[in-house]
Amino acid sequence: MRDIVSCFSENAVNVSHSSCSSSHSSNDACMISPTLLVPSLQNQVSAIYKVILSTKKPLLVRVTWCKNQTGQGLILNFGDDDEDDPSTCFKLNTNLRFFRKKKGNKVIEANHSKIEVIWDLSSAKYDAGPEPVNGFYVLVMVDSEISLVLGDIDEETVTRKFKKKTPVAKVSLISRQEHCSGNTLYSTKAQFSDTGIVHDVLIRFGGENEGLKHPVLSVYIDKKTVIRVKRLQWNFRGNQTIFVDGLSVDLMWDVHDWFFKPVTGSAIFMFRTRSGFDSRLWLEEKLLQKDQDRHGFSLLIYACKNT
Repeated sequence: MRDIVSCFSENAVNVSHSSCSSSHSSNDACMISPTLLVPSLQNQVSAIYKVILSTKKPLLVRVTWCKNQTGQGLILNFGDDDEDDPSTCFKLNTNLRFFRKKKGNKVIEANHSKIEVIWDLSSAKYDAGPEPVNGFYVLVMVDSEISLVLGDIDEETVTRKFKKKTPVAKVSLISRQEHCSGNTLYSTKAQFSDTGIVHDVLIRFGGENEGLKHPVLSVYIDKKTVIRVKRLQWNFRGNQTIFVDGLSVDLMWDVHDWFFKPVTGSAIFMFRTRSGFDSRLWLEEKLLQKDQDRHGFSLLIYACKNT
């Protein structure tokens, strides 16, 4: 069986935020028509940041926001330490029944470093997903160095809280994973480079109940169609190259389990930047282990059709 990186030949599709043209001839080749579907809900969002301290020491920080029927939570993991070891990771459950401290600080030892996490979620505002949209901040200090700042607090405000000569590490977002469930419409936002703009990403699955003879998969960026896969039950794995903000982005999909494990299976969609045309595509299972050694960004979406 052909794998996700070899099912389809690569076709280049350019995405420009200032235009709305498409190489596709389908009726929805440009603007998305109104739909009765409500986008699926995010259950978990994980972001991996690469931190370079002033000592040139690298550190990976994974930030995970999660949500379930009992509440919402935040987990921070550092480097290669055991993710389940409570002494080397930071865990916060914002469910008022179990954890009322939505503001504070905690010091842990992880990855041979002293790490302090300072947070304030007391005024956090949420949409439907687990990740707050405003009214919060999370600050990570590594060996007395400002290493990661999330939320509504800027770097200037942070430096005023500490000594003027407190060093500030270099930080880049290298990976983001989203777990979604619900219907077959998935919506998110992505910034494919540190200097690029934030793009709207939408994935839509259409079936026979919408008047289509065969299932169709459509992916849009900023309301522009970048792929439209017909006869999806046979073309359930594939890849295509698009261009976003002048970058080559490999778009890969695997919806095998939607057809053959409909109750428990999830589809996988991956957007991954690469440095040039000669770069090889990476398989999904190699994603995390290679992130530390590469420069760029990847967005991985796990999409379940069942709530």
